[in-house]
Amino acid sequence: MIKMGFTMETKEDMLEYCNKICEMNDWILQKDEETLEDLLEGLVQNKERYGYQSCPCRFACGERELDRDLICPCDYAPPDIKEYGTCYCNLFLSPDFYKTHEKDFLQIPERRPIEKEKAVLKYVNKSVE
Repeated sequence: MIKMGFTMETKEDMLEYCNKICEMNDWILQKDEETLEDLLEGLVQNKERYGYQSCPCRFACGERELDRDLICPCDYAPPDIKEYGTCYCNLFLSPDFYKTHEKDFLQIPERRPIEKEKAVLKYVNKSVE
């Protein structure tokens, strides 16, 4: 776990967190301001809702162990960025993304195993009953 000097409870703090992640991994952030704002807001909402910043583009259930692979940056971000130049959300990008891609946003395949998705859905359905 990364210890930082901020709470990640505001978009400004979340942006600081994401910038630190970029610095540590040699990534850059999405440059489209509206998209970036939406993603930061989603991370802040998930942090508030679940107690951790789960991926704003995937379904989280609030059970940390089931969602652990989705805590941003998710487990799938490094291989996605290596292969496609972007993470699933297009929040984190390779440093050369805008030089090597014609589009500012790429839809990439989901790497999360279907078994994980099924476990999350099973947990949610159980807690609704």
